[in-house]
Amino acid sequence: MKAYRAALLRFTDDGSAVYDEDGLLLIGPGPDGRQRVRAAGSWSALSGNFPGVAVEHLPGRLLAPGFIDLHVHFPQTDVIGSPAEGLLPWLENYTFPHEARFADPAYAQGVAQIFLDELLRHGVTTPLTFATSHPASVDALMTQAQARGMRLVAGKVLQDRHSPDGVRDETEQSLVDTEALIRRWHGTDRLGYAITPRFAPSCTEAQLRGAGELASKYPDVWIQSHVAENRDEVRWARELFPEARSYLAIYDGFGLMRERAIYAHCIHFDDDDRALMRVTGAAAAVSPTSNLFLGSGFFDYEGARRVGFRYGLASDVGGGTSFSPFHTMLAAYCVGREGQTKPGVSLSPQHLWWQHTAGAAQALGLDGTIGNLQPGAEADFLVLDPKATPLLARKVANARNLDELLFSLIVLGDDRVVERVYVDGQAASPT
Repeated sequence: MKAYRAALLRFTDDGSAVYDEDGLLLIGPGPDGRQRVRAAGSWSALSGNFPGVAVEHLPGRLLAPGFIDLHVHFPQTDVIGSPAEGLLPWLENYTFPHEARFADPAYAQGVAQIFLDELLRHGVTTPLTFATSHPASVDALMTQAQARGMRLVAGKVLQDRHSPDGVRDETEQSLVDTEALIRRWHGTDRLGYAITPRFAPSCTEAQLRGAGELASKYPDVWIQSHVAENRDEVRWARELFPEARSYLAIYDGFGLMRERAIYAHCIHFDDDDRALMRVTGAAAAVSPTSNLFLGSGFFDYEGARRVGFRYGLASDVGGGTSFSPFHTMLAAYCVGREGQTKPGVSLSPQHLWWQHTAGAAQALGLDGTIGNLQPGAEADFLVLDPKATPLLARKVANARNLDELLFSLIVLGDDRVVERVYVDGQAASPT
């Protein structure tokens, strides 16, 4: 077993933060051999319970759960910061041409390595990510994640229409490939598979129907897609599926709304859509930097609270502008202040942090497994330096409580704050 002494951040089941200014985190193997949190709490209460265990003292540091990114595109690593008039032109001019290159397994391997190194550098220990329509892109990403011991969920994109040559797949073969990838990767080490229709307009009814059949056949895999991101996209989806009550209802009609279904954006919703999310157990991946960059709109936190459904935070790289969870949390705070049907929703620093850790784990159906530092959780955690920059050091020195400390990190923090990243109890380093 290994023990670490520093300030300690974790969360209760109701989403409240628990903070020990002088804390102890004990890591050791669980019954399955995986490294897990064995104890977490105040140093004074726990230090005498584990004689003989070496303790690494980390003065001035904060131990925190590894961040979870609920929606990110690994093939778009090199698309960050590409200028466009909006979502659909951005896809046509940048994203699709770049994703066509992932037919080359060697190219996919190279990008997968950079992508995962960049996530870890920013403190993200679990991503839910899109690959491309090429099975080789999934193999490349899974292989690289497995080598790092990471927990990762990914899937081959399904897009058999309204897509250019090079990324458009063939309906029947796309479903055969998806099932083969599920059997190859889902449940291997810490890897999971997600059935991944790109978005309803890119899929024929036959492809969506087949995806729903696979989701029924493999109920423990994830589902991921996009919905209600951009008004032009919403109109297009409604024109293509005129019998559906709403864009979101298209997915429900094909059996793609259930637990472990994550839908990115969920901006242009009404209360019936929100209720459908709640009753099916689906969750939203809130992507504020992407929504601001592409001018798509604002996630309605007030509506989500009023009706009640699961959600968590996501970078949405490469529409999103940064891998940094700190940048994402700050953008979410701004969206909460400005983009609501009832203006002025103030998201607390603790809640913002929860959305990127324990709340995101809950959205994935992995609460108690990742995103927290409570006993039994897998040992994915960060050593943060709250004084990583001169300005941050000044700000933190004047923090009077936990909210002020966390908000200082959210507003002023970046990858320099992330001093160490532990994956499955081991210090991560670029491969």
